[in-house]
Amino acid sequence: MKPVALIIALISTVSLIELSIPSNLSEEMIEWPAYQYDTISNPLTAEKIYLGRVLFYDPILSSDSTISCASCHSQYSAFTHVDHQLSHGIADRIGTRNSPALMNLAYQKQFMWDGAIHNLDAQALAPISHPDEMGENIENVVYKLNHNPSYQQLFQAAFGNPVVTGEHTLKAIGAFMATLESKNAKFDQVMAGNNEFTDQERNGYQLFLKNCASCHQAPLFTSNEFVWNGLPVDSSLNDFGRMKITNSSEDSLHFKIPTLRNIEFSYPYMHDGRFQTLREVLNFYTSEVPLENDHLDHRLQRPISLTDHEKTDLVAFLLTLTDKEFLFNQKYSFPFEFFFPQTKDE
Repeated sequence: MKPVALIIALISTVSLIELSIPSNLSEEMIEWPAYQYDTISNPLTAEKIYLGRVLFYDPILSSDSTISCASCHSQYSAFTHVDHQLSHGIADRIGTRNSPALMNLAYQKQFMWDGAIHNLDAQALAPISHPDEMGENIENVVYKLNHNPSYQQLFQAAFGNPVVTGEHTLKAIGAFMATLESKNAKFDQVMAGNNEFTDQERNGYQLFLKNCASCHQAPLFTSNEFVWNGLPVDSSLNDFGRMKITNSSEDSLHFKIPTLRNIEFSYPYMHDGRFQTLREVLNFYTSEVPLENDHLDHRLQRPISLTDHEKTDLVAFLLTLTDKEFLFNQKYSFPFEFFFPQTKDE
């Protein structure tokens, strides 16, 4: 049996406001939003998800076969570009934004920092075609995949047809990204009654609810809104955010509120990666936000006052959003058995 056929045979079915913390925390307190991913037009099958995973890790999607989706979205850094301020693409080209973390995407309707994409299945086309990222076009991707017998087998298993198409390629990647779910951080365990906060984490949670939760709402820890948080524009990038999409001055400097899940490993922070540490982020919100600017999001127009001790407690709470099961889950990891099939026989 060929290696890829063996792989296919082995795949199994994929199966805000100032508040105080009640003493009897329970999972009923946190309600997950409705699933937004369209499983009618793109059913999530094990074969399709596996194909998407292989494509996600394959640099064949780039024009010079050096950059994969995973190059800028590493699992161990919450599927962002570990320790890189801006994304890096083919021929050492530098992008203009920090690679966003990828998780719980199936619960969202808009993607990218500026919300330019409204369909998760179309998301991968943006980096594939961007000249500073993968610098390729979908027609060339399809040509390369169609000339790879191993991919023909995977497409046959996923779609019932060995002929590769752009639509099927993007749907497979979208299906894989839809499965990237982070739901088992210490925070989730506490909410389910299976763990407990330390005193420091509990105090940090109180501070979070008072100062942060209106924008970073549980359980996604983002409201998915686009706002200006007071960051001045980086003159070297001249990135004015969502205004480029809507052509409205009202959206100048508006960027999507990012999730705080796995924030411990998704540094550097902000749309341009200007902050390396969580302490730097907190220092910005407590002392550098231009409170008098009418364009500032209304939730930030009141001062946020935190002592050094409170900042330490708040960071301690943010670390409870780390989900190591997600960061090290093999079903999201590099598929060695596809790229190095000989290892299966050793």
